[in-house]
Amino acid sequence: MIDEEICKLREKLNQSIIDEKDYNIIYQISIELDELIAQYYSKNINNSSMIYSKKGKKRKKCCNL
Repeated sequence: MIDEEICKLREKLNQSIIDEKDYNIIYQISIELDELIAQYYSKNINNSSMIYSKKGKKRKKCCNL
């Protein structure tokens, strides 16, 4: 699952910072983590973007991320 990947990559990033790894390595891990987080939120927003119209019927909310 994507949330597990995020946790693992966050741990890797934190350890890289603690170990004072090269800036480029830390930066690359950070970019990968940002991309995973964006995917996670995009997926969850799309799955939970159902709203009710005034008549009580469900309709999809337009959301382009």
